[in-house]
Order: sequence, then structure tokens, then C-alpha cells
Amino acid sequence: MTNTFKLTSIAMVIACTCTVQQSLAAEQPAADTTNDNVEKIIVTGTFSGKAVKKEEASFAISSFSEDDIKKLAPKSTADLFKAVPGIWAESSGGVSGANVFVRGFPGGGDAPFLTVQLQGAPIFPPPTLSFLENSTLFRLDETVEFMEALRGGPNPVVSNGQPGLTTNFLLKEGSELTEGLVKYSTSDYGLQRIDGVVSGSLADDLYFMIGGYIKSSPGVRDAGFNAEEGNQFTINITKKLDDGKINLYTRQTDDHGVWYLPSPLNVDSVDNEYTQIGTNNRQATIQYGADNTTETIDFGKGRGWDGSVSGGSVDLTLANGWDLVDRFIYTKGNADTYGLVPNGDPAMLSTVADNGNTAFGAVTGAEYDGSTMVQQIGRWVVKKEIEAFTNDFTLTKSFDKGTFTVGFYNSTFSAKDWWALGNQAYHVVESGGEMLTGIDCNDNQDSCGWNYDINSIGDGSTQALYAAASYDITDSLTIDAGVRNENHEIEYTVDEGLDGVITKAVSYDETSTAWTVGVNWMFTDKQGVFARVSDGSKMPFFDDFRDNFSAYQDGEDLIKEVSQYELGYKLASDNFELYATGFFNEVKGDTFVTQPGAPAQVLTNEAYGIELDLNYYTDGGFSVNLNSTVQETEITESPDNLGNEAQRQPSWQVRMTPSYDIDFSNGMYATIYGTVSAVGDRYANNENTVTLEGYEKVDIGLLLNITDEVQMQLAVSNLTDEDALTEGDPRDSLSSNGRYILPRTIDFSVSYQF
Repeated sequence: MTNTFKLTSIAMVIACTCTVQQSLAAEQPAADTTNDNVEKIIVTGTFSGKAVKKEEASFAISSFSEDDIKKLAPKSTADLFKAVPGIWAESSGGVSGANVFVRGFPGGGDAPFLTVQLQGAPIFPPPTLSFLENSTLFRLDETVEFMEALRGGPNPVVSNGQPGLTTNFLLKEGSELTEGLVKYSTSDYGLQRIDGVVSGSLADDLYFMIGGYIKSSPGVRDAGFNAEEGNQFTINITKKLDDGKINLYTRQTDDHGVWYLPSPLNVDSVDNEYTQIGTNNRQATIQYGADNTTETIDFGKGRGWDGSVSGGSVDLTLANGWDLVDRFIYTKGNADTYGLVPNGDPAMLSTVADNGNTAFGAVTGAEYDGSTMVQQIGRWVVKKEIEAFTNDFTLTKSFDKGTFTVGFYNSTFSAKDWWALGNQAYHVVESGGEMLTGIDCNDNQDSCGWNYDINSIGDGSTQALYAAASYDITDSLTIDAGVRNENHEIEYTVDEGLDGVITKAVSYDETSTAWTVGVNWMFTDKQGVFARVSDGSKMPFFDDFRDNFSAYQDGEDLIKEVSQYELGYKLASDNFELYATGFFNEVKGDTFVTQPGAPAQVLTNEAYGIELDLNYYTDGGFSVNLNSTVQETEITESPDNLGNEAQRQPSWQVRMTPSYDIDFSNGMYATIYGTVSAVGDRYANNENTVTLEGYEKVDIGLLLNITDEVQMQLAVSNLTDEDALTEGDPRDSLSSNGRYILPRTIDFSVSYQF
């Protein structure tokens, strides 16, 4: 498979790419070259960290090559997760801050059951903290060669014990050839982006890959200024040994964009291009703390990640059937949030103006009459500094008919938060609508109601010892089992009110046990079934204690218990592959809050369904991917919502991505592709009183290889400009606010490969 590479830097951006079908590890078995379309190798979820053929895995996993990612043309990392069966991803909030739901697991937002790995190690062990979920910490670019997405399966036992979804991004590696790529991208919304990547050999068996990007744009929803800006630089060094390899990498990122929030749906002038922020309101003065300190903030910074992720691995084949794999990763940086958050329904100006009729623009001085629609907007500031170091060590012994693995996982992590939430003021309902004067709420902030200010510091650590074994009962029947014992410690203090008084203090030390048992029967070389049962948990992190502090004081351990049952069928042939997985799960003790500072809601959730992942190829250049999920969810324990469906998740969704290759007589060739997505109705809240209607979305694209070196790509997202909703207002589900999917966009790029 042809390798591609890109480059970037800050004043200039360097890049690199080398694409080998999935150069995962030196010792990995090679794919069958007579069946390149179907034969795939995976590493995520294997107890030993070693590669296995995808069709022989006893769990549900999806894999996406560089070409797959290119055709999907995701606007963000979370946007890519939509292509994973069993996953509902709401990526309409911008480049950061997605909501990702897994197989009917309960949740109120963010991504509590998602772990993002880089090179097999979790970027940040807590899957979700308030205003931070894992996909925020990772940006796609030309340095990525592959992504794997594991649902359920052995997840509760390996890595950080995530029972839900683990996505693993694998970086490109160098080879003996020096090659690279530089790419320029633009769009109908003013995107300016340069990617680059280059790779090659530094010495015998020592290889490099460097790459990244620099970009700027006003955003998919035009903010009137460069609201999305970012750069990233990655270095990946690989040393191949006679008995394995050593890998080291670092990834430096500074990327942010506007936080798109729910829009007022009952105002005629509001559509899917509406955004609260603009030139006339990006700077605002907030008030916080016991002494009413004021500070002017640039809300144009939105949400993003300014930090680094560095790590590596040692992968060795030892004597007498022993293998050693050690992965380590260090993450440090700031994931801040600056947002203009709607508070309640819009209203006519005449109902809130001091004189009962008009008010004036705080920036322009323009007079607005009483029929003008206005809405309270909160100016929210969240400053979040995070740090984590993780090491995952495994030692595996192989026998004639099986393997035995023992592993030790050790992580430390911390988060320092400073929040000033609230600061409501009435603004004109139009994109970038300005704040008004002549309204008591605006002119005297103390009369505007709700504020929630905190200063918190949290440190945590997790140590887990896990063991697993597999045994070949016959040549076609294998059984495996794994167990994990995990100790989890949290030290956490919160100053609510920014007055120097600690209102909540936590010292937590609990241990839990997770396990999994699976059986895999390959009744032909390329066809088989698997069954698996797992019991795991999601341990509490800092926000769980702040939101459930009284429960913690009463002695509750706040551990969410997750039980899962899976039955799967897989078939791979010369021109297609089919994976179908039925699942049933139960999550006990889940909690969420509708708004920071509000009481936590506690419930138990059950879900069952089936995932389908089909790929079909022809020799004539036609291929198609079809993935779909059908599921039923039920809240089985809740004070108020017993028997209701889980909020925000559709009962069915289907995605079909056809592709057709065309060869021209002059040596040029093209690929025409597209994706049709269809989604069923969902409820915006656990009360099931607000319905979000289903929708269909069409994306199309064209890849044109003018020469072996020059390629152009045209990608149109949301071709019909569908104005469907991904969510209502999670802070007030009965309001008339909702967040649209992103509007139609047209992206174009041209790349040169050398």
C-alpha cells in the first residue's frame, strides 16, 4: 500500500508520512498479499499486546486505515468515531468537547466510557472530567496511519480497564526509503491549512517520521474572526532489533476552536449556521469570587488543547517462548474552555428592558426596539491544567497450545481547575449578537442569578495487576480468560466560591476486580463465532466526588459496575468481510449532573442490540462499507425515570460508504466516494419528554490522482444542508434550545508526494 506523509511547524511546518499496510510491530505476522483488501491485523485488546488477525479475534473491533480516514474526511477526532458500530458520537460542538456514547451505556454528555490511546497507551487515564473528554487531547493529521476501535470485549481487564470503547491511534513509521508529502487545504468557510510529513532512515535499523500541520479559519460556523487556530508537530523514532523494536515519540499540540452551543430553535432568523460568538461579544468582563473580582476575557479562544503527549514502547521476543511489551506515556498541558452558554429561552426585549421597550448595544451603541429577540448568555470560563504518566508492562509465555500473560498497569494523574461559570447577560439573538445596556440584569450583574465558581486540585493513582491465559482446545476452538485487580486512590480538594475556604475534601482508596471469559470457534479458516462475558467497572474520578459528595460522605464507593455479554459472527473471504455482534450490558450506579453544581442523578441502565460491520470489494474498483447498530435501552433503577429509554441515543443508525475507482488512459485515476447516514429518533432527556427527530445526512467526495506524485481531494459534507439536531439543551432540557449538526461545507486539498 502506498505510503503518504506530511509536514508542518509553527513558522513553517514540516511533515512526513510513510504508509505501510499497518506497520504495527516488527514481529507482527505479515498480511496475506493475495488478499490485501480483507486481511487485517489488530493489536488493541490483545492481552499480550501482540498482533492477531482480525477475523481470529474473540471480540468486536473495527479498524480504519489512512485511506479510510481520508474518505470519511472527519472535521474532528470524535467525528471519526461515527464510523464505529455501536457508537453514537455528537461532534457538533466544534474541534473539541464532543459527546460520545457507547452501546447504550448511560451518560449526560462528554464521553465517560471512552479511552483514546496513542501507540497502545491511554493519553489521559480519566476518560472524562467536566469540560474535558479524551478526544479533545488528540488531533488527526498525516502522521496517523491507523485507528482501531474496541468495544467491550477484554477492555475491562487490559490497559486502563475501560469497559466501554477504546480507540487506539497508531503513528506512521519510517523505512529505508526517504519519502514524504506536503498538502495544502482550503474550504468554503475560509480554512487555510498546511500539512506535511517526511520519513526515512537515520542509520541501520533506525527510522524516523516527523510531521504535523498549521491551520487557521473562521470556523464552520463563521465567527467573523479566525476562531479556529492550531498547530501540531510529531516525531516518531523506531529502532528495530533482532528480537523486537524500541519506539519513542512526542506530539506537541496547540489547537483550539469555538465551542458551538445549542441555538434558540423558536427564532425564525436562527439556522444551522448560527453561533453565539462574534466580533461584538468575544471580549467580555466577568465577575467572580467572594470579593466580586472582575476580569476581561477573550471568549474567542473557545475550547482546545495546548500540551504535549510523549511516550514509547519496548517490544522484545525473549528466549524460551517469552515476550515482553512495555508501553509508557506522559501527558501534560492545558485544556481550557471559554464559552457563551445559553441560559433559558429567548424573549422579546420589551419584556426585560428597564423602560419596557428599548435597549442599546454595549459595543455599537445601536438602539434595539422592543420586538428584538434577546436571550440570556452565560460567559463561562474553565481553566484546566492536567498531567498524567502511565506505564503498562506485560510478560507473555507461549506454549504449544496457548499463552499466559501477566501485566502491571501503573498510572498517576492530576487536574487543577479554576472555574467562573454563570455571568449571564442578555444578548441580541443573532450570530455574534452583542450584549445590551438598559437591562438591570446586564447593568448590575448581581441581579442575574446563578454563578458557580471553584478552585480545585486533584491527584490520583491507579495500580492494577492483571493476568490472562488462552488455550487451544482444538485447532479451531480457543478459550481465554483474564482477571484484573485494581487499586484506585484519589486526593481532592475544592474551594467553592473562590473565597479560600475548602468546602469539599476527599481521600479515597478502593479496590475493584474485573474479569472476562471468551471462547472463539473458527469452523473454517475465515469464518467463526465468538462468545464473551465480562464484568468490569468505571472508577470514580474528581468530578464524581464533587457531584456526589454527600454519597461519598455516607460511605458509598461510587464505582460504576458494568456487566457485558457478547455473541459475534465473523466471515472474511476474497472480496468481503462481515462482522456481526450481539450485545447485552448493564451499568449500575451511573451518575450525571445537568449543570455544574446541581444535584447528581443516579440510575441503572440496561441495553441490548446488534452491531453490523460489512465491507465488500470488487476487482472492478467498486467497494462499499456498511455499518449499523440497532439497540434498545431501558432505565431499570431510577427515582423518577424507571422504564424510560436512555437519553441522547438512537434506537437505530445506519452508515453506508460506497467507493468507485476509475482508471484513465492517460495514467490518471480517480476515486468517487460518499457516505449516507440515517439516524432514528432519540430523547433529549431521561424523562423522555423531549424528542429529537431522526435524520439523513449525505457526504460525497472525489480523489483525483493527476500523477503518481500529485493528488487532489474534494469533500462535501452534509450535501443537502440538513438542519437536524444532535442534542437539546443539556442544562435545561425543557427549553427551546438545540444544537444543530454542522452545516454544509466544501473542503479542497492538493498534495504532493515525493
